[in-house]
Amino acid sequence: MTMEKINVFLKLHKRIVQLLEYSFSGGVYFWVGYLTFFICDKGLHWTLWWAKITADIVGWVANYILQRYWVFSSSRLSKHKVEVTGKYVFITLVDFVLDYFIVRALKSIGITPYIGQFVSAGFFTFWNYVWYRWWVFKD
Repeated sequence: MTMEKINVFLKLHKRIVQLLEYSFSGGVYFWVGYLTFFICDKGLHWTLWWAKITADIVGWVANYILQRYWVFSSSRLSKHKVEVTGKYVFITLVDFVLDYFIVRALKSIGITPYIGQFVSAGFFTFWNYVWYRWWVFKD
């Protein structure tokens, strides 16, 4: 095997591992947020807006820690903490608006927010990987 083929294999392996780590941390975000939403919605009887924003904030904190320090960890990013965090907050705010309207629109046609969150999560799985990989946590 040539060095070039070995390098290609190592890069591919790194991306596959990164996708698996991203999927795991996304799952942590989803389930932590989903449980928080359930508690706020059913336990505390909050409105969709407040239950959703609280769930997302709790999920985002867990997600940021995993994405920044595990999935997309890089010594180069350490020098740009403020910039990286700012980008993460920006895309997260965009995500919140999109997520809220996806869940709200589905609720308006009779789909429970609990199912709506799965639909929304499917969209954001791909959407956020692109933003995180090539903009927020760019090497």
